[in-house]
Amino acid sequence: MTTALRVEDRMPDRIRGICPVIEVPFTATGDVDEAGFARVVNHVTRTGVTAVMFPGFASEFYKLDDAERDRLTRLLLGTTSAAGVAAIISVPDHATAVAVRRARAVVAAGADAVNILPPHFLSPAPHQVVAHIEAVLDAIPATTAVLQYAPAQTGTALTPDTIRDLARRHPNLRAVKVEAVPPGPVVSALTEGPQRLPCLVGYAGVQMPDALRRGAVGVQPGCSFVEIYLAIWQHWTAGRIDEASELHRRLLPYLAYWMQGVELIVQVEKTISLRRGMIDHDHCRAPARALDRHELAMVDRFLDEFSEFLPRIPR
Repeated sequence: MTTALRVEDRMPDRIRGICPVIEVPFTATGDVDEAGFARVVNHVTRTGVTAVMFPGFASEFYKLDDAERDRLTRLLLGTTSAAGVAAIISVPDHATAVAVRRARAVVAAGADAVNILPPHFLSPAPHQVVAHIEAVLDAIPATTAVLQYAPAQTGTALTPDTIRDLARRHPNLRAVKVEAVPPGPVVSALTEGPQRLPCLVGYAGVQMPDALRRGAVGVQPGCSFVEIYLAIWQHWTAGRIDEASELHRRLLPYLAYWMQGVELIVQVEKTISLRRGMIDHDHCRAPARALDRHELAMVDRFLDEFSEFLPRIPR
């Protein structure tokens, strides 16, 4: 019988705090901009984060072909290894056999952890979703795994009891990325009780203070304004809860608007990265969500309001 790990033993030290998802810049014609991607990774790994994740929804993983994903993963791992930043590589593949092969491959390439996005296309049966997750966990028994629980984006519904059972059988399942709406009750259900699991909260950290009060150990936002999340985290962990809450309160009206759609927040993040000089184009591969003039003006107001945290990125 597997001995249950304490929550503090399950989570690697570096996979805590602010763990942003890396975006993928494209050229104006829609090709992957590898030099731009390298600039993004170099900048983010120098901000003070201890881990990054790739590829996620914020990376437009669903618009990349396999060769592009593999090339960018190798590029990322070369930079994170040198910077001492943990790399969480996501395995969002729908087919179990493909997901197993990819998980083994990214571990062999140097991934510090694997993020498992459960299959959701055409609504597979719950027992097949569990079997998929277990197959990936079995394929990488010595590697930290993070289970991404994103019912709003995928429709996949796993109960906290099911997730705890998975962790009981697979000690390498060491954390859950919670993107439920709201995330708080799921975070509480997973961080309390005899089989406690550390939680990272996603969904751009819209409910970040509530999740932290309930025991979340980190946040996985996008990467274009990661410095603001780092400031909130630093206030929070230093016990300056009022300062952390006030900074998040200022951020919340923007997040509330932008998080009305995945393609909307992806386009906004890229436009912010462009305005900051991190990338050369804010192109998103079609189908995409263009910003209208009012939304572009909102981005400019955001950059003005938070200019103390978001300087232009020198080349």
